[in-house]
Amino acid sequence: MYQIVPGGPGDQPATVGATGSPLKKKLGREGRPLVMAGMFGCVLVLAAVVSWCYYSASLRKAQLLKTELLDLNKDGFIIRNQVGAIIFTMAFRSGTLDLDSCSKEGNILTCSQSDSGKLNFFIQTVRPKDTVMCYRVRWEELEHERAVEHAMAYNDSHWYGGAESATQHWPIRIQGEENPRPFITSDVYSNRNAFGGILERYWLSSNATAIKINDSVPFHLGWSERERTLRFEARYEDSPFKPQEGQRALPELSYRVCVGSDLTSIHKYMVRRYFPKPIKVPAPEVFKHPVWSTWALHKTAVTQEKLLRYAADITKHGFNCSHLELDDRYTADYGEFDFDPQKFPNASGMFDKLREDGFQVSLWTHPFINYDSINFGVGVEKGLFVREPSGELPALVRWWNGIGGILDLTNPEAREWYSSHLRMLKTRYDVTSFKFDAGETSYLPRQFSTLVPLADPSTFTRRYTEMAIPFNERAELRVGYQSQNISCFFRIIDRDSVWGYELGLKSIIPTVLTIGILGYQFVLPDMIGGNAYPNRTTGGLDGKDGLPDRELYIRWLELSAFMPAMQFSIPPWAYDDKVVEIAQKFTALHMTLVAPRVLELAGEVLDTGDPIIRPLWWIANDDEAAYKIDSQFMIGDDLMVAPVLEPGKQERDIYLPAGRWRSYKGEHYDKCPIYLTDYPVDLNEVAFFTWVH
Repeated sequence: MYQIVPGGPGDQPATVGATGSPLKKKLGREGRPLVMAGMFGCVLVLAAVVSWCYYSASLRKAQLLKTELLDLNKDGFIIRNQVGAIIFTMAFRSGTLDLDSCSKEGNILTCSQSDSGKLNFFIQTVRPKDTVMCYRVRWEELEHERAVEHAMAYNDSHWYGGAESATQHWPIRIQGEENPRPFITSDVYSNRNAFGGILERYWLSSNATAIKINDSVPFHLGWSERERTLRFEARYEDSPFKPQEGQRALPELSYRVCVGSDLTSIHKYMVRRYFPKPIKVPAPEVFKHPVWSTWALHKTAVTQEKLLRYAADITKHGFNCSHLELDDRYTADYGEFDFDPQKFPNASGMFDKLREDGFQVSLWTHPFINYDSINFGVGVEKGLFVREPSGELPALVRWWNGIGGILDLTNPEAREWYSSHLRMLKTRYDVTSFKFDAGETSYLPRQFSTLVPLADPSTFTRRYTEMAIPFNERAELRVGYQSQNISCFFRIIDRDSVWGYELGLKSIIPTVLTIGILGYQFVLPDMIGGNAYPNRTTGGLDGKDGLPDRELYIRWLELSAFMPAMQFSIPPWAYDDKVVEIAQKFTALHMTLVAPRVLELAGEVLDTGDPIIRPLWWIANDDEAAYKIDSQFMIGDDLMVAPVLEPGKQERDIYLPAGRWRSYKGEHYDKCPIYLTDYPVDLNEVAFFTWVH
């Protein structure tokens, strides 16, 4: 780069010797810094070129790992809203992506390697509407059978959905640390830490984001209060989920995340896109008039005499009746399909009398055949039961009424055998319908086989709900999984006769809102006053053994009057004339005010799937206060209900969202949103407000 310029014409030529000329030595000494500077300059230029190339490659990689409003990195991805705020965060817990294996083609971003080997990973961007952006995410292991786990952060938002639970909160509360466990239907009355009998793989956030886990995933759910995350895991090891026959147990975690403009609109999109809808509305009479059950009043001691007296008392006290529900136990043994002649000596005559008096009757049923039933041998001989893993012997199961077999509802012969006995009861006694009890996956053996293998154990629940289809006018189920199109009532699990959030009065609104978000709108909120189980009942001071507290019963009755349907068991006349009077008032209010609105909304459910009982944020979806309220609800968009749910209270705080409201007392509130503190509500009242157009 640098040269020594030859001397001028007057310079003497240099003589080359062993030690060189003095001039050359001088130039050599003075030139070394220049050479070093040149070399350093070359290094700087080279470094600049390399840096620019690396920067350009980084820019290209950064652009590659973006798709619309989603940014992917090796540890997870984030989604931003239109103004750049992060609204969704998912972390990859079980492995990291090799970003050098990633590429982008059109709207699909793919990666083929993780830190542990080959995989099939992609994120596909879909814009189904101008206001909705969806991302299809899939992580599929191709070499290792280890679990795949992603953790979804709360991002300071409120989340809803998932499953019925024993202690139900609205929005969801993350409490404690829970490793992922199978997300399958369970009886939360007997196991209060389990997921409930009605569940779907769907969650919704106040950030206007929603996530739906794919049906093919062997799905396990956990959470972390410390990290404020929900943990989504796919695995087959130590799990009731099984891979498809002939396939390796390579887990796949796949889901859809959709982002909308607001909470209500994104939920409407998800329901219309991903949930089946009922095809008809159940019998209008069930919406208008109470169901009267024998269970909480008589338990298994019910008899013909007691049932007839119960019906007579309903008429005597001036109440209407959708139908009588004859619960456990009218058969001699569990698994039989006719009346115990000791307890019901003239069943045909009893049904004739009830029909004469204007009563229709439904019967309790279940999928168990106890080992001491005459039908157990029939089931073994015909192969009707779920079997142990080898498939050679029936698998015995324990349920709350003993030990026996459970019908294999994947077997068409078992389904027909069960249905034929229900049809026989309906024909012989003119039974109007059935209360289908149980059906949770938790009643299957830990290891079992069915005629049609169950990759997802909760498919058993789906098959059980299908048994109600022929009787759906007045049928009742307590389980649901992908069953939104079963056009009957879904009852929330048995309630204890207590005030609190653990299967008590306060749990009803959060539970009804939750299963409504999951797509189940024809809701039966269980029996007024709870089930009066021993040791699970708040007793009153009136000295009447076994009855729930009088005030609790009245407040429960008032709340139920604003639900889609009402169900009595412990009758109002078990207390006093004043309670009877309050019950008459609210059953009449239900019939005249609530039922017409509910029936109109029920008709819309067939097309939209929208909830009948709605959270306050449905009409106030940018209102932080509305996201958190769990003791008020909407019927449709214009009737808001605020029941009293605390003992000893004849007042409560009420939140009125933006709009103009008129109270049931005729008061007008025009400057909303507003909190009404200590709003007076007498023991025989429920506060409700109508939105003024």
